[in-house]
Amino acid sequence: MPAATMFSKFKSATTSAPPQNPYDNNPITQYFEIGKQVACAGPELIWKIHEGYRKTDGKECSIFVFEKRTAEKLHKPKRKETVTEILRASVKQLERFRHPKILQIMHTVEESSETLSFATEPVIASLANILAYQEAGGTITGPPSTGASGQHCPNTIAPNRPAHAKEYTFLDIELKYGILQITEALSFLHYSGQVIHKNVCPSSILITKKGTWKLAGFEFTERTNETDATDPVPCQPWSTRASKLVQPNLDYMAPEIQINSSCSILSDMFSLGMVICAIFNHGRSLIQSGNSPSTYLKQMELLDEAVHNILPRIPIPLQEATTRLLKKSPGARPTAQLLTLIKYFSDPAVQALQFLDVINMKDPTQKTHYYRSTLREVLPFIPRKLWWQHIWPNLQQEMRADEVLAAVLQPALTLVQESSNSEYEAIILPTFKTVFVAPKSIQATVALLENLHIILEKTPRDDIRTEVLPLLFNALESTTIQVQSAALVAVTNVYDYLDDITIKKLVLPKLKSVFEKNQSDLKIMGNVLQCVERTLDKLDKSQIIDEVLPLLLEVRLTDPDIVVRVVNIYRIMLCDKKYGLTVNIMATKVMPTLLPQTVNPSLNLEQFMILLEVLQEMLDQIDRQQRNKLKLDNLSLPSPDRHRPLRHQFSSDNMNAQQFNIPNLRIDQRKTSSAEDMARKNSTGSGALGSWWFGGSPSSPDSNFLRVVNAFPNRRLSDNTLMTPKIRIAPSCASSPGGTPGGGLPIRRHSSIGPQERRGSNINLSPPTLARSMIGGSMPNTSSSVPFLLSSSMQSIRSRRTSTVLSSGPLGSGSGLLQQLGSGMSTVVKQSSKISNLKPLELLSYAPAARNTSATSSFQRSFQKSQKKAIKNLRKSFKL
Repeated sequence: MPAATMFSKFKSATTSAPPQNPYDNNPITQYFEIGKQVACAGPELIWKIHEGYRKTDGKECSIFVFEKRTAEKLHKPKRKETVTEILRASVKQLERFRHPKILQIMHTVEESSETLSFATEPVIASLANILAYQEAGGTITGPPSTGASGQHCPNTIAPNRPAHAKEYTFLDIELKYGILQITEALSFLHYSGQVIHKNVCPSSILITKKGTWKLAGFEFTERTNETDATDPVPCQPWSTRASKLVQPNLDYMAPEIQINSSCSILSDMFSLGMVICAIFNHGRSLIQSGNSPSTYLKQMELLDEAVHNILPRIPIPLQEATTRLLKKSPGARPTAQLLTLIKYFSDPAVQALQFLDVINMKDPTQKTHYYRSTLREVLPFIPRKLWWQHIWPNLQQEMRADEVLAAVLQPALTLVQESSNSEYEAIILPTFKTVFVAPKSIQATVALLENLHIILEKTPRDDIRTEVLPLLFNALESTTIQVQSAALVAVTNVYDYLDDITIKKLVLPKLKSVFEKNQSDLKIMGNVLQCVERTLDKLDKSQIIDEVLPLLLEVRLTDPDIVVRVVNIYRIMLCDKKYGLTVNIMATKVMPTLLPQTVNPSLNLEQFMILLEVLQEMLDQIDRQQRNKLKLDNLSLPSPDRHRPLRHQFSSDNMNAQQFNIPNLRIDQRKTSSAEDMARKNSTGSGALGSWWFGGSPSSPDSNFLRVVNAFPNRRLSDNTLMTPKIRIAPSCASSPGGTPGGGLPIRRHSSIGPQERRGSNINLSPPTLARSMIGGSMPNTSSSVPFLLSSSMQSIRSRRTSTVLSSGPLGSGSGLLQQLGSGMSTVVKQSSKISNLKPLELLSYAPAARNTSATSSFQRSFQKSQKKAIKNLRKSFKL
């Protein structure tokens, strides 16, 4: 046991000492092991306080021992018996009053011929021991101590310092809390116990190891007035004829006791005021009587001045109450009940500590609310010293009760998080080890799992593997959904503390098992996917392909959060080839499961964009890999023409159209030309136009009618020149726009038609033969006839990037026209032999394509009018 180890040196020292220990004869040694003396208390500090522990369970305690030989110096045997009787009665009184603010008795008084002894809860010192250290010149500077220091050697302390003066520094909250505790103890005695303490002084106040102040010293109690506790009752004043061991401390006694031989509950309040002043006066009481009643009365007359001088050292909220407590008139003093209501004690941290002292008297519901809410909220405002001295011992005790364990773990885990590694290992970890292996409620297990990362952060590596991780693995196998869900969250939080082997051999199989059993639970599914995402880096490629991918493909993508988690896992796998997400898997397995989610109405815009980005990334990877693969496959083809079947299989450049001539069409030589050259040609071209109009010689350059050079069948006309070719269109008559003999031909660029409109033409552009004309037939207006060029067939002519015009000469030029028609008769007959149902002597003309050109609608109407007039003249000349 720890306590046994603590006192092992003491036992070895005492057993080897020749003289017999006087405590060995006391029956209390049968139940307790007594250690060294650490403090003293009682009248004239007559009680010696020793360390000790109970033999049955090793519980720590304090042993109070009175050696009867200390009273022999009184030289009167009756006085010796009187002291023993008073001390024995005080223990009986202390045992009778059970209150959290009164010192708790663990074992009743035991007596032998040499000693009187009893056991209490563990204490570190009396308030008199601590104030004695301050009074003897001890300072309060430096960091506060978390407990009492070791016993000072008499040779190293000041001569006037008691042997057991304790170097202990109070924090402000400790003083506030301590004074409040003594006030509440007096309130209990006055109103519930109907008792006047009559000896409230530093030697009657004990400081426990938890840092709480407890009232003791019931040697001189008096019963209160049954009708009114504030009414005085008779009592004995302090007298020099009696031993100071059997009388209250004169320096803290109320004046009415000494002057009027009466006391009341308000007398205890005066004594409390004197204790407050001593605390803030470096341990010195305002009255230093030296056990002399006359000195006491003289100093009592100067008490008001002394209180006025000490007030600046007392906290401001406590100054008014202290002044009233030290009034000489009892009626001016506040009662204990009123004193607890002052603003000085209205501190949330103090109130939380107050409740913790009486926690054992509360029911489980009140305890749960306190631990989960009140204590957790106020814990940051309580000094660390009190964490380990006052709060943790209470939590440690409550953690043994399963009904409130889940609630107690909340502030306990806060202490774990805020503690240093040394504090955690020495103070907290031993208790937590027992909690890890003990049976726990579902709520307690969930609380541990949700905060497992906080515990692992402070736990040594060896203890992690042996103490903490088994709790996690067992939770993954639990049949309780809450525990499983908390375990999955814990896996994500403690990922950094799990090695690769643990994840591969233990965590992943358990995750799959949880997934298979809870596919309908969206919360568990989300946690499983989160674990998979977190542990993906520590898995092998084969495990990802064989175990993780099938799991992802089986997930029911119904909830938007589940969809996003699955997509995020795929996003991670897309970033690196080590995860094994191949193009084949993406195209055949992953994308078919994700594509339907693009129309999932439950997805919001952000979730939809995440899904779409991942799908696009998958498509990009498929595109890159397949494109590269196809390029490598096509390298085996013999020539660059391997691409032509793909890109130009439907191009008009590759269509084998039958060779044909366009009538009355003239194409200038392909050459670069400027606007000035064209203007010059137009200005001097009247003669050429005239000869062309009236039928020039066949050797003339302008006599090359109805011919298009077909030297490059697979090339467009614009591919052979730097400038687009210009096409001259013969006017039908002199009245046509631009058709006067001296005015030149209208010019139209063949590139005015977009390349997207290129296509082969099936229109017969051959003029009607003379034979047909003689017969008297007429050419039908069909889609294969020339007149269709005036309407929908104009688009087909533009696609050939040429402009055609059929014009007739003026009246009187019929012979020239017939000569030209006669010279080309054989060719015309061959070309027109395929045309059926042609009417004779119907001469059709080709109108310029005005659509998408500079020709206006008025020009078209004028041109059509000229055509009709020319046809009419021809009919007259042929006498039709």
